[in-house]
Amino acid sequence: MDNDDLQQLVLKYALVNATGHSGQAQNGAVMGMVMANHPELRSQGKKIGPLTGQVVAQVNQMSLEVQQQKLEELGGYQAPEKKEEEKGLPELPNADKGVVLRFAPNPSGPLHIGHARAAVLNQEYQERYGGKLILRVEDTDPRRVYPPAYDMIREDLTWLGVKWQEEVVQSQRLEIYYQMAEEAIRKGAAYMCTCPGDEFKKLKDTGEACPHREMTLEENLELWEKMPILKEGGAVLRVKTDLEHKNPAIRDWVAMRIVDYPHPQLGEEYRVYPMMNFSVAVDDHLLGVTHVLRGKDHLANTEKQGYLYRHLGWEEPHYTHYGRLKMEDVALSTSQAKQGIEDGEYTGWDDPRLGTIRAIARRGIQAESIRELMNEIGVKNADTTVSWKKIYGLNRNLLEEVNRYFLATPARQIRIRNLPEEAKILVERPLHPDHPERGMRKLRFEDRLYIPSTDIPSDPEKVVRLMDAVNITFQDGEAVYHSSSLEEAREHHAPAIQWVPMREKKLVELVMPDGSVRNGYAEADTYQQKEGDVVQFERVGFARLDEKYLGKMTFYFAHK
Repeated sequence: MDNDDLQQLVLKYALVNATGHSGQAQNGAVMGMVMANHPELRSQGKKIGPLTGQVVAQVNQMSLEVQQQKLEELGGYQAPEKKEEEKGLPELPNADKGVVLRFAPNPSGPLHIGHARAAVLNQEYQERYGGKLILRVEDTDPRRVYPPAYDMIREDLTWLGVKWQEEVVQSQRLEIYYQMAEEAIRKGAAYMCTCPGDEFKKLKDTGEACPHREMTLEENLELWEKMPILKEGGAVLRVKTDLEHKNPAIRDWVAMRIVDYPHPQLGEEYRVYPMMNFSVAVDDHLLGVTHVLRGKDHLANTEKQGYLYRHLGWEEPHYTHYGRLKMEDVALSTSQAKQGIEDGEYTGWDDPRLGTIRAIARRGIQAESIRELMNEIGVKNADTTVSWKKIYGLNRNLLEEVNRYFLATPARQIRIRNLPEEAKILVERPLHPDHPERGMRKLRFEDRLYIPSTDIPSDPEKVVRLMDAVNITFQDGEAVYHSSSLEEAREHHAPAIQWVPMREKKLVELVMPDGSVRNGYAEADTYQQKEGDVVQFERVGFARLDEKYLGKMTFYFAHK
């Protein structure tokens, strides 16, 4: 664009800005319009800046009528239509040819909320295209296998509502990996290496070839056959890559290695195991996986696996890499959680301080709120930090329909002095104000009660309202009857507080998200709830009934 064309362009945007703002254009706004609509000019910012200042000064000296006339002479201006922001998950490429996806956890522990993203999004795509989702348990590192995790993973997925059409456990496929390893050797795609790890690293870092790289086929096959009887570290199978690759980690990566550690599923029957990149590439190919959703921390792995695909003439799946997922105030490391459990820091995998699926479920967070969250985050490349506030907001929408009860915690026993006999009544409150068909809760109001100690005012003149009952004050820490009418409570701006009859109560243990425990008393009707039910304790929050036994109930607090 020559100088005259550029000047005419700036003039047009200056006139547009001026006519839309009472005849006065602004330098920054005009330059912003130029750069936004013509990104190819951004490199000329130093030139366009001074030019914009000159043109804007000229335009601002014109009358509004003249500005409008000149804008018409330049062809007028129609603002570009704003593109609607794409909502939902983007389409998968080549989906018309069929869609096969896989969710592939390592059984080092149960699933956490980071796993939920991959599991949920894979199923969303599987349902969208009527494809197949494979659950593939990647357990070819015996040292990382936590035996209970096999069942825990299935349980966590079931809770999330994720359904899979095929299940594969990699430790049951070792013979397949051996066959593919031998095929890679025969095709010259892989070679046996006996270099000590530190020596190979020096070669790799300098881009030099391993001395074993050019061994004959016979030499490679002979060493491959001997591999099961060698000591750990005695040999590895490497896939050939570019020795000059800019990332040394990708140069001639390890495909198979020796592990002297009993496998929980196989015992000591096998000693040669595939590395993740080898088993993943082999299985993605043999299982017909067409699309892979994975974090961008796997970009190097995708590149590594690409070498094997090309060596063996396989068609690569389409990869979608998304950003990392972090969660506020929660460590998602399975190894750290496991160590904390072993050390007694956590009570188990469902300790409320953990980010595991089962810990979240135990608190009364609904699976649908997690699914909705993961769909909202989607497969965008940017890293995402999930806040509990966001989860609570989604979950609250799902829990508004649960039954409501009184809970006094921390509980303070009171006796109301001077309470009239006619004030001792049977109070009925709906289980839910929007659902009268559910029935009423019944609380016998008497002079002996439990109330939350935090609701006791320090001012002896301050009136408080016991919900649906009477108004009281506190004189020298003792509850004193004041009046009964709601109108009088309103006149005194009395806060409404809940209460629990002393003779009709149930002991409650409320486990908080930080692991602390609050004790208190709930109204007797609460005991009618079943274990697993979520309730709303009025003015306290939502909580899930975890256990009830001999009149005592243990709830896990979800959120307000």
